[in-house]
Amino acid sequence: MFGPIRRWRKQRILRTQAIPEGLWRDSLEALPFLAMYTEAELARLREKVVLFLSAKSIVGARGHRVTPRQRVVIALQACALVLNLDLAYYDGWENVIVYPDEFVPGWEWEDEAGVVHTNDEAMAGEAMEGGPVILSWADVEASQDWNAAGMNLAIHEFAHKLDMRNGVANGCPPLPAEMPPHVWKKTMLGAYEHFQMRVGRGERTSIDPYAAESPAEFFAVLSEVFFVEPTLLRHEYLAVYQQFARFYRQEPATRTQLLREM
Repeated sequence: MFGPIRRWRKQRILRTQAIPEGLWRDSLEALPFLAMYTEAELARLREKVVLFLSAKSIVGARGHRVTPRQRVVIALQACALVLNLDLAYYDGWENVIVYPDEFVPGWEWEDEAGVVHTNDEAMAGEAMEGGPVILSWADVEASQDWNAAGMNLAIHEFAHKLDMRNGVANGCPPLPAEMPPHVWKKTMLGAYEHFQMRVGRGERTSIDPYAAESPAEFFAVLSEVFFVEPTLLRHEYLAVYQQFARFYRQEPATRTQLLREM
């Protein structure tokens, strides 16, 4: 009974909230890594973006005005992660909050000893369990140029949201039935410990050393690399790349390499 109703609602959203062609193409051009997708895949991505924008509010903070282009650019990066997954991976939260620049959250928490701590460190992004994704637009915009920034803030924070789908972010998102969790965990832990060792001895790594902070950050940073510089991840940590390809159901390294050879 509910299947036909859901399909009707989906088609209604796609019809009434369609993204204008000029805005769509302009937003695609802002994100060069999307060139790996075929026109058919981009059409599916476009549908997911429309549905994502219908389900989530993307709002400005501290006087920032979120433009239509900014909304689409943010949603594009969120939906690239779930192009071949169910959009329900993003269920359970409602808002993306966009600051003009870095922000200081000012959150307070009490530790086991009863001491109250305040987070007064400037941040570019944050994904809150059960809550919003918070982004600095200046950093989202800067990270559209991977060669200059070496990072992609939006993919990073939305990867955390996938990780949080089954609780606190720990580097292991909900896996499909055909992926044994013990294989994922063994692969990720081995690569994480190896990367920590490289960073600890002062090696200059092509992958952002922030990935050594925790298993959750390792997953989020390597998700950035998987989508935007996939041949790097395949070269540095092949087993992780293979696990990501199975989880995300995408094979970006081969496509990116072909584009570069054209």
